[in-house]
Amino acid sequence: MRESDTVDPETLRRLKVLAARALGDPDMAGRIGDDADLVDELGLDSIQMIQFLLGTEDEFDLELDFEALELDHIRSVRLFAVFVLREVARAGR
Repeated sequence: MRESDTVDPETLRRLKVLAARALGDPDMAGRIGDDADLVDELGLDSIQMIQFLLGTEDEFDLELDFEALELDHIRSVRLFAVFVLREVARAGR
């Protein structure tokens, strides 16, 4: 992540809520750190990851470019937020 890649707290909050829902524990959203690894730390499995990604598309009203999505983008909530915000900008929203 570059220093210029700043993420607003509301985007982080929305993504944490989506991750918690995908994990089946909506109450855990407040306990997810900005730098929590979606797979290694939170433990999203493949089905939960799909739910999380589809939820992200719905929440941000966009279609993610899965060709551009890399493993590094899910290394933390913050890095995924940077990816999502770039997708939002690309979509002109």
